[in-house]
Amino acid sequence: MAKRIAVAGLTVLSGLIGFQSFAQTALDGRVGAITTAVPFLRISPDARSGAMGDVGIALSPDANAQYWNVAKLAMSPKDAGISVTYTPWLKDLVPDVFLGYISAYKKLNATSTISGSLRYFNLGNIDYTNDLGFNTGSGKPREFSFDFGYSIKLSPNLSTGVTLRYISSNIAAGDPNPGTVYSPGKAFAADIGIFYTKTHEITEDRSGTFNAGAVLSNVGSKISYSQQEKDFLPINLGIGVAYTYKVDAYNKITASLDLNKALVPAPRYYLTVNGEDSTAGYIPNDGIISGMLGSFTKAPPGYGTTVSLGGEYWYQDQFAVRAGYFYENKNNGDRQYFTCGLGVKYQVFGLNFSYLIPSGSGVARNPLSNTLRFSLLFDFDKLAFSKKTSDEG
Repeated sequence: MAKRIAVAGLTVLSGLIGFQSFAQTALDGRVGAITTAVPFLRISPDARSGAMGDVGIALSPDANAQYWNVAKLAMSPKDAGISVTYTPWLKDLVPDVFLGYISAYKKLNATSTISGSLRYFNLGNIDYTNDLGFNTGSGKPREFSFDFGYSIKLSPNLSTGVTLRYISSNIAAGDPNPGTVYSPGKAFAADIGIFYTKTHEITEDRSGTFNAGAVLSNVGSKISYSQQEKDFLPINLGIGVAYTYKVDAYNKITASLDLNKALVPAPRYYLTVNGEDSTAGYIPNDGIISGMLGSFTKAPPGYGTTVSLGGEYWYQDQFAVRAGYFYENKNNGDRQYFTCGLGVKYQVFGLNFSYLIPSGSGVARNPLSNTLRFSLLFDFDKLAFSKKTSDEG
């Protein structure tokens, strides 16, 4: 099933199909949108976190830490890991949009870890129209990013890491606007993160683990699809905390909180000829650094901020039940939803599932309702493999 949209500019296409929040107020109270290129970079490709309201910055490390906070991987108790996630996107609206993600990590030694991931966003088949509604062709837009990460322990409780990212966005595949030359957008970006973890032994079977983390993500060059303009990447600052209470030898509970802030300029406005306010805003042509700083100093209170809260219960480290809540102020997009999910783990194999609970109705129905994520994980312990090899010998 093809989707028909009007293409007045490339950011319109990216915003409709991707993950974009809409600000209802700006500096002077007028309406506009927080618009960035490649918004798929802010879609969580992790079913565990997806079941917990999209928290993940300070959760215990697994292979998906490459997305959330690469610094966590240096603290992984395992030697290596692989994760594969499949997410049908906007499934209540369209049948052929999905996000695929694969990530892996390997410890080099007791302090250093390398990692990598590939994220692929398929936007399905699209029929293009111009702003007058006339058909201008069709295409199959695709976007992907490739990451390489390195993390290192600074102390038994503190680690840091950096990720380098290559981004390719071919959202104008086909001929959406005859007369304008479009080409795939390409950009480079980086993440930098820090992670702290401390376990307090209460009794032989009881303990508490406190985690905290912070990550600055998608800091890099602007991206352009034509010679007309360049768009910001979805630069983001996130901080998170998590606490795990091991009740006894069989049960443990985790609570986690993430706060995120978009570091892109707020929309600015112009007036129409008759002096009335325009209904459209635009992202100013600020530099990267000035745009990041301006998201604090030249933006309305709470601009681009979200809150995620999640909980997780494990039984014998084999079966998990999860739930969460995601909140965004109505003046910044009004994405508010509950999530839930399950996880199972057996030896090196793990499977996670998450579900975004439907909310709203009619035109107010959340377009993300019924979103599903499926993650398959493998965690490898070097000692276990060494012992197996020795026994077979």
